[in-house]
Amino acid sequence: MDLNRMLKAVDHTLLSQTATWEDIKRICDEGMKYGVASACIPPCYVKDAKEYVNNKLAICTVIGFPNGYSTTESKIFECGDAISNGADELDMVVNIGLIKSKKFYEVENEIKKIKNVCDKKVLKVIIETCLLTEEEKIMMCKVVTNSGADFIKTSTGFSKSGATFDDIKLFSKHVGNHLKIKAAGGIKTLKDAEQFISLGAERLGTSRIINLVAINDSSK
Repeated sequence: MDLNRMLKAVDHTLLSQTATWEDIKRICDEGMKYGVASACIPPCYVKDAKEYVNNKLAICTVIGFPNGYSTTESKIFECGDAISNGADELDMVVNIGLIKSKKFYEVENEIKKIKNVCDKKVLKVIIETCLLTEEEKIMMCKVVTNSGADFIKTSTGFSKSGATFDDIKLFSKHVGNHLKIKAAGGIKTLKDAEQFISLGAERLGTSRIINLVAINDSSK
């Protein structure tokens, strides 16, 4: 696979609790250098990062992260605040407890409310696949498709495990035509990244891919 195509699918991500502004600038610098899809960073850095990249890179941030059990009103506020600070894309975590309670209508309704605030901004919905049964994953493919969101995303990277090839295969089979797929968490090699894309993922949430590319560049 063409390396540039792979890089254009990457949301270059740093969501560590200990991330400093210097760390965020590095992520932004690398994102601009390698032409990634976005830099995915904590909400508190969005405003400064947006000014720093000067529209040379999309800025993505997270909503209800990482557990998803904030109230809908809290998520709506987070979303509006992130957008006012310049966020171009938002990755929200659904309420897993509602899924486990089979309250799929409430989950869908929350996503719709967030999408209404996002308007034309890209909304990715994290369903945390490692915590769900196959039946729940299939139901969430339908829920997120019906919600009007732009992407369904596998994982926060903060739970038991991240994206799997089987999850992307399952998503590809059950999502609607307009809904795109993001694989995130545990993508460690260029071969993994290529495989996720070949299975249907249009975005990859990872920091390792850029690190690997940078290592290859330095060895030339």
